Amino acid sequence: MTKQRIAILGSTGSIGTQTLDVISQHTDKFEASVLTAGSNADLLIEQARRYEPDTVIIANEEKYDYLQAALAGLPIKVYAGAEAIAQVVISSEVDTVVTAMVGFAGLQATVNAVKAKKRIALANKETLVVAGDLITRLAMEYQAEIIPVDSEHSAIFQCLVGEGQNELEKIILTASGGAFRDKTAAELEKITSKEALKHPTWNMGAKITIDSATLMNKGLEVIEAKWLFDLHVDQIDVMVHPQSIVHSMVQFNDGSVKAQMGLPDMRLPIQYALSFPHRISSNFERMTLEAMMNLTFKAPSKDLFPCLDLAYEALRQGGNTACVMNAANEVAVAKFLEDKIRFNDIPKFIEKTMGKVAWIAQPSLEDYFACDKESRMLASELMK
Repeated sequence: MTKQRIAILGSTGSIGTQTLDVISQHTDKFEASVLTAGSNADLLIEQARRYEPDTVIIANEEKYDYLQAALAGLPIKVYAGAEAIAQVVISSEVDTVVTAMVGFAGLQATVNAVKAKKRIALANKETLVVAGDLITRLAMEYQAEIIPVDSEHSAIFQCLVGEGQNELEKIILTASGGAFRDKTAAELEKITSKEALKHPTWNMGAKITIDSATLMNKGLEVIEAKWLFDLHVDQIDVMVHPQSIVHSMVQFNDGSVKAQMGLPDMRLPIQYALSFPHRISSNFERMTLEAMMNLTFKAPSKDLFPCLDLAYEALRQGGNTACVMNAANEVAVAKFLEDKIRFNDIPKFIEKTMGKVAWIAQPSLEDYFACDKESRMLASELMK
């Protein structure tokens, strides 16, 4: 296995820090070549001093002088701004790009990485949610390899390895159910942002944790799965599985079902994406048979968590609808975290925004950027 030079877009976030942990365990196979962050300059400085990458970039340009001064004397190039992040992925010093930035911000960098024929370890689900048709067409044109990092999509990917042209009937994405899977409608009316940030299983960033609580995260994964695995909307099911042991399943045309299982540890799918097609050793905790003795599954409540249905509807409508939905969701989640709207208001404002933005059947990249901007402005106005 050739040593891979890794660019981590979003190295200070949950996926980014765990990617660095994987790299630390396999310094003979991986090295951190590029590290980028949004605004967490202190952690980025700490990471840069430890891993000594070729390049570090901070998106918040106001932090540039602070970052540059802290790394003075080290053989590290320092840049700032979103454009620098979008351009660094084409560097000859990069073999694999881990797209761990949260939200729409990862789209341009992913497009550039695809065109540069880099291997992409995709952890930014919004890229395919917003522009799945465009990204998959570009990936085919430039023969760029996209390996999913989300535990659910990694599970599907692993189940399909070796199956060749064998026809699948459907996939079953599992969901932890989030922090409120057992709540009633009355209880959801009173949920605070502090309560919503307490995920029962996974350690994730604030935005993804709220998306998990509303089940929008699973809705985004439904859309992402459509593009990753070339599926029809009716071939994608969701089941709530609180134990998070079965990460997802594939049902084939002969009725057989394959599942990928493991303890809830994101380092495993990250490592698999970096090392594919090889499996390499790890010191991760091992799953025991006892952990499998009380596995439960149930259908999600569409009445309590309408965000999942909104995602299915966006997928059915196609065009720029998912872009509108994603933008409205990002605004709504931010407002909820600021305690400016209620938990149950999130899907209401998303649905209102989806109904007010003009539909575009086959958006260009420029259309997606314009649609994202328009949708954010409209959603913000609706939430005032």
